[in-house]
Amino acid sequence: MAEAGQRLGQLLMRAGVITERQLNDALEVHKATGSPLGRVLVDLSYATQGAILSVMARQIGIPYIDFSEKTPDPHAISIVPRELANRYTLMPVEIDAENHLIVAMADPQNVLALDDLRIITGYEIRPAISTKDAIVAAIEDFYKVAEHVDTDFLGKDEVEAPDLDSLVGVSDEAPIVKLVNYIINKAVSDRASDIHIEPQEKDLRVRFRVDGVLHEVMRSPKTTQQAIISRFKIMSDMDIAETRKPQDGHTALTVSGHKLDFRVSTLPTVYGERIVLRILRKDSIMLRLEDLGFLPGSLSRFESSFRKPYGAILVTGPTGSGKSTTLYGAINVLNEPLKHIITAEDPVEYRLPGVNQIQTNAKAGLTFARALRSFLRCSPDIILVGEVRDQETAKIAIESALTGHLVLSTLHTNDAAGAITRLTEMGVEPFLVASALDCVLAQRLARKLCGDCKVEYTPERQVLLDAGFSEDNLPEVLYKPGGCKKCGGTGYRGRIGVHEVMLLSEEIGDLTVKEATAEEIKAVAVEQGMLTLKQDGLEKVRLGITSVEEIVRVIV
Repeated sequence: MAEAGQRLGQLLMRAGVITERQLNDALEVHKATGSPLGRVLVDLSYATQGAILSVMARQIGIPYIDFSEKTPDPHAISIVPRELANRYTLMPVEIDAENHLIVAMADPQNVLALDDLRIITGYEIRPAISTKDAIVAAIEDFYKVAEHVDTDFLGKDEVEAPDLDSLVGVSDEAPIVKLVNYIINKAVSDRASDIHIEPQEKDLRVRFRVDGVLHEVMRSPKTTQQAIISRFKIMSDMDIAETRKPQDGHTALTVSGHKLDFRVSTLPTVYGERIVLRILRKDSIMLRLEDLGFLPGSLSRFESSFRKPYGAILVTGPTGSGKSTTLYGAINVLNEPLKHIITAEDPVEYRLPGVNQIQTNAKAGLTFARALRSFLRCSPDIILVGEVRDQETAKIAIESALTGHLVLSTLHTNDAAGAITRLTEMGVEPFLVASALDCVLAQRLARKLCGDCKVEYTPERQVLLDAGFSEDNLPEVLYKPGGCKKCGGTGYRGRIGVHEVMLLSEEIGDLTVKEATAEEIKAVAVEQGMLTLKQDGLEKVRLGITSVEEIVRVIV
C-alpha cells in the first residue's frame, strides 16, 4: 500500500501537481493514519481530486473529463437512461467519429457497468474518468435538459420542412415547452443578460451572456431547431411563417418571483433563424451610485453636476455599458416629493417609485422628441430621456436645459469629449452646447474578480507599463482570476463601472464654441483633473477589484 502511494506521489510530483515537500508531508500522514495518499493530499489542500485523477488517467491511457470545459452532447445523454447513470455514477459525454459512446465514469474499470451500457445503448463504449462529485453534479444539471427533449426529435440527420400547422403543434408540445422554459430559467439563475439561440450546421447552440461575456451552455439536436425557434417566436407574438426577414418582438414572464421583460430579435442565417433574447427586469429598483463602482473623486465630480437645478448631463458609451443604470442611480438620489420627475424610455427597464415613467412607442408616433415636447407642458423639474438619437431630440433636450430644467440622457460615443463633437455634428449649435451641457460621463463595464477565488501575484514590470501604469507608481501586488463553483470557473463574478467624468469648465466651453477636436477637449479635461477611462480602470486593478487583462479587454 505504501509503495503504491509513493508511486502515485512521484507521478503527481513529476506532473507538477505537488512539490517534494508536500509529498513528504502527505506521506507522513499516510503512514500514520493509513488513509489513501490521494485522500490525504486532498484533505491537506495540496491537490484537487480532479488534478489527481487527471494524472492517473494519463498514466492508464484513458481521457479525463472536466465538465467545466466539456459540455455533454444531448443526443448522447438521451441514449443512456438516467437510472443507469445514477446506479453506476457515470455520465455520457458524446459519440465520437468512430461511432463509440464516450462515457465519464467514477470507476472506469467497472466491467458490469460497461456491459450494461453496451447492451442497452447498442454502442461500443469508450470509458473516461472524472470525479464522483463532478459526475453527480453533471447528471443533475445536464439530464434536466435532456429530459425536456422528446426522443421523437432525436437521431435523424435531416428533416423535411414542416408545414405551418404542424410547426405550431410541435412547438406547443410539452417537451419543447419544458425545454424553452428550462433555458429561460437557467439564464435567469445564471445572471445572464442575453440568451442566444444559434443554428449551426449540425445542431443548435445555446449561449448566455453573463457579465458581458458569452458562454456556451448547451447544444440541442438539429431536429429540434424549428420547434424551439417557433416556440420563442410564438411567445413573442412574431409571425412564425416569416423566416426570411428579421423580426422584433417582446414577451413578459415571471421567473422565480421576478417580473421580467424579454426583448426578442430574429435574424435569418444560412443555417436557420438566429434568436437573441435580452432580459430586462421590471421590478422596482433602488440603486446607489456608490454600488456602481465610482471612485470617490469621480463620484464627487458627477454628483456636483446632477445636484444643480438645471443643465444637461449626458452618459455615453456603447450598448450594454450600463448607461441607463447610472442614470437610474442619479434619479434615485434626486427623487423626493418636492421634485417632479418625468422619464421617456425605450423600454422602461426598471420601475422607479414616485417617478412618472413613459414608454416610447415609435409605431404610435410617441418618439423621444414628441415625448420631450409634451413633458415641457407638464412643468417638470427633472427630465430623463432614454437616448439622444436624432437632431430633433438633441435640440429639444439642450433647449430644455437652457430653460431651467435638469435634463439627463445617454449618447453613443467612445469617450466623454466625443459627446461634444457628436452633438455639433447632429446639428446643435456649438454655443448652445457650451451653455447647456454641464457634465459628460463616459463609462464601460468590466468584470469583477470573484472574491472567493481571486489569486494574488507579482506582476511583471513590462506588462504593467504596456497596460498603462506610470513607471513611478507601479503596483507590487495585483490579483488575477482563479476559478470556483460560485463564479462558474471563470474567476469573475458581477461587473463594475469604469468611469470618465468631464465637467464643462469655461475653458472647455470656449473650445466647444471654437469647434475644437475631441482630442483637444480631452487634453484640457485631463489637465483639470479628469481621470480617463483607462486611468480609472487601472486604479480598480490596483485596488484588486478587477484584473489587468479585463481592463485591456474593455478599454482601448
